Amino acid sequence: MFTSSTEHVSSIDRHIPQPVVEKENRRIQRISLPLPVRVEVKIDTKVGWNEITRLSDVSAFGCGFQLKRPVKRGRLVLMTIPMPRQLRSFDYSEAQYRIWGVVRRCIPIERTVTPEYSVGIAFTGKAPPSGYLEHPSMLFDVGRRDDSEGFWHITPADLKADESELPNDLRKQTRYFIPEQLSVSQVDAAGNVIFSETTVTENISLGGASVFTTLKVEAGNFVRVTSDRFNVTILAIVRGARVGEDGITRLHLEFIDRLFPLEGIE
Repeated sequence: MFTSSTEHVSSIDRHIPQPVVEKENRRIQRISLPLPVRVEVKIDTKVGWNEITRLSDVSAFGCGFQLKRPVKRGRLVLMTIPMPRQLRSFDYSEAQYRIWGVVRRCIPIERTVTPEYSVGIAFTGKAPPSGYLEHPSMLFDVGRRDDSEGFWHITPADLKADESELPNDLRKQTRYFIPEQLSVSQVDAAGNVIFSETTVTENISLGGASVFTTLKVEAGNFVRVTSDRFNVTILAIVRGARVGEDGITRLHLEFIDRLFPLEGIE
């Protein structure tokens, strides 16, 4: 369930400024339109977060904005926007346009005091696909665009697909099979540390890692991951655990509040 908030995305003047690029088709061209947008992200069936920010650009088919925490490429998000009706594909008379979209890029913004990320979204429709609400951690690939509806068709992501030729910011998973030393701390609901251990990764990526562990942590629990080498602490959620042929347990972690700084590893 999404976290509650008393903040409200207010409507503003519906006048649409001229596109940044020369106008060919207003519904297709990205327009610089800093409308407020509420972005809701579900981590799993019980945990979610939301943030209110402003659009950097928008069209009938997608939008861009900045967030204070990263969102994995392929993840579905729900946006609430006081969208001009000319750019809508449904709910033309409603004050707020609630539309789902899939993350196409999430790039760290350099030269900011606090972490910020540039996020690009492809609109997918008024409702999420079948099965998403039961499994909100699933990722999606984008297919063709339906110009008549203004939406992109999506399918469950092929997590084993070869993305080695894609730029780093467009890869869903770029795992490095290296032993990076980390400290993993199990925390309770209040954020207090229950147990901590120093370990190494079996593999690691911008958005997650597999670590050797002696901790007894169930899927859905939170841990803090600290790297002394990079001077960073990241909140992570446990996606699962498995015991390898060597008898050692691995925790599969998804980083939640920031990406891992792989610049020193790549």
